[in-house]
Amino acid sequence: MTYCVGLRLDAGLVLLADTRTNAGLDNISRFRKLFTWEVPGERVVALMTAGNLSVTQGILTRIEAALARAAAGEEIETILNAESTFRVAEIIGELMREQQQGHREPLMAQGVSADASIIVAGQRRGGQHRLFLVYAAGNFIEATEDTPFLQIGEHKYGKPILDRIVTRHTTLAEALKVVCVSMDSTLRSNLSVGMPLDLAVIRAGECRLHINRRIEADDPDYLQISQGWSEALRGAFDTLPPMWGET
Repeated sequence: MTYCVGLRLDAGLVLLADTRTNAGLDNISRFRKLFTWEVPGERVVALMTAGNLSVTQGILTRIEAALARAAAGEEIETILNAESTFRVAEIIGELMREQQQGHREPLMAQGVSADASIIVAGQRRGGQHRLFLVYAAGNFIEATEDTPFLQIGEHKYGKPILDRIVTRHTTLAEALKVVCVSMDSTLRSNLSVGMPLDLAVIRAGECRLHINRRIEADDPDYLQISQGWSEALRGAFDTLPPMWGET
C-alpha cells in the first residue's frame, strides 16, 4: 500500500509520498510514487500514484514514451504541451482507462485488484495551479477552496490533522509541517507505509519545482517534526481533566 497527500493552497502546491509497496507480508519493496516534469517558467507537472503497481507503471511508461516522441519532433500531445492542467488530468484519465481495459480482467481472474489512483498537480504559464485526483475508471475530481487537499492510499490516519489545520490560506511553511505530521501519523499506524519519502513544492505562479527532494529516515528536519509532534500530543493529553472522579 502507500500514502500520498497533496495540498492546493493560495501559496502553491505541496506533495508528499512514501515509497513502500507490499504484495503480502513477506514481499515488501520500495518504489517511487512521486514523479515530476518541468519546463522551468513554462510548465510543471507532478504525479503521485497508488494502487496496482503494474497499472501505474504502465501509465508512466506511456507518458515517457509520448514525451520522447515529441522531443524527436513528432507532433503529439503530451503532458508538457497540453493546453491546460485540466487537459493533463484528462490525459492521465485516458491512460488509466486504457490500462484498466487491457489488464483488469486478467488481473481479477488471478485474484489481484487492478484498482489504482493518481494525484495530478501542476501549473502552466498563464494558468492557475491545480490539483486533481484520477480514479481507476479514469474520471477525476479537483481540489477546491473548501477542500484544498487530496489523499490516496492509506489516508485515514493522516486525515485528522489535515481537517484541523489546512485551509486555502495555509502558508507553505505551515504546509510542510502539516504534511509531515500527516505522514508520520500514518507511518506509526500502518506498516504498509514506509520511508523514505519524496517531497515536492511548487510555488504559485513560478511554474517550476521549488523543492524536489527525498527524505530519508534519519533526516534531521523530519525527525524534529516527528518527535516534536509526539511530545506535543503527550503534553496536551496530560492537561486533560480527570474523568468520572478518577485521578
